[in-house]
Amino acid sequence: MSELAPEGRAFTKGLGRGDRSIPQIMLTDAEAGAAEFAGSDSRSYNYFEPKKRRATKYEDVTLDVQPDPERYLTQSWILGWANGDLGYDPKWTKIQSSDWHAFRDPNEEWEKTIYINNSNSVRQVTNAIENAQSENVFQYWNKSWLPIIAKHVSAWAHADYGIGMYVFLPAQRAAPTNMHNNAIAVNCMHKLRTSQDIMLYNMELMDVFGDEFDGEVHKETWLEDPSWQGVRENVERLMNAKDWAETTFASNIVFEPLVGDLLRSQFVARFAPPHGDSLTPSVISVSQAEFTERDLNYTRDMMTEFLEDETHGEENKQLMEGWLEEWVPYSMQAAKGLEPIWSEPEVQPVSFEDSFEQVKNRFEGILSDLGLRVPEGATR
Repeated sequence: MSELAPEGRAFTKGLGRGDRSIPQIMLTDAEAGAAEFAGSDSRSYNYFEPKKRRATKYEDVTLDVQPDPERYLTQSWILGWANGDLGYDPKWTKIQSSDWHAFRDPNEEWEKTIYINNSNSVRQVTNAIENAQSENVFQYWNKSWLPIIAKHVSAWAHADYGIGMYVFLPAQRAAPTNMHNNAIAVNCMHKLRTSQDIMLYNMELMDVFGDEFDGEVHKETWLEDPSWQGVRENVERLMNAKDWAETTFASNIVFEPLVGDLLRSQFVARFAPPHGDSLTPSVISVSQAEFTERDLNYTRDMMTEFLEDETHGEENKQLMEGWLEEWVPYSMQAAKGLEPIWSEPEVQPVSFEDSFEQVKNRFEGILSDLGLRVPEGATR
């Protein structure tokens, strides 16, 4: 039988092999384990303050998944990067916040919703194409419309890919909390998937129309067509900016309302039906809905959180208005540069001036909702 150590003393006596020196075992409370948090005696997880009366599933699985020294980590960051940065540095953006953990994604995106929503989007695009094939709707298309899709609709895939891969992907990496980077990461996936949707649709039309549809011309359009060089410049400038909050703001508050909406809602949605094509607007409408109902939604709430910060709100407002001064001219140039494509289709149901007026008014409404001043002369 083994001997039991006397209470309060370490067991140091060997069994048949003489005495040995064994460090005494000391049981202590770790700092985090000993701390008392709000609601520590509760049976539910309420270590954070829910936005509403009760925490949602989104909050339960998202908040504080990555703790930081401001919340719970007493030993500073436990992860670092090759350049010497530790954790997620608030200085990676010029925006300031009194509480980086206050933001809640109004879309409440987490792992389950990501798969559900993207699966629904893919299914919607797939079903639209399959239904069109079964009904053989392509025979009713005005063939003069095919070069427009090949050049201008397909060229938009390059814009979506550039912003998804080189704007939102690094932005979600640099954002300081799970609430910020989850929302931005979903935005990234939207852009990459819609770019792929357009390219798969492009390949589908190559199969349907054969030599009548040039499935490669979109590359030349993106790189060389004068109408697209403003869009390309805008996207490449966004790709090279480093401040994650600035690029998210400039993409979703400026570029998408002025340029993305112009092409998707004002050009494709209005010009395709008069040419017998109801399918292309159905494909494009998925990405349009994702922007207006989800990506713009979270961005507006995120920026409002910064603008209403009790300590830094006024400074953040001045910073965002500075961003508008810088980015609105590029997006205005990009939007106005697309004007020539309004005259290319055989049927022209709306003028560029009317289309541009629609998106300009909506853009100004977004800024008004945020309480931001439209740069003087920027929308003329």
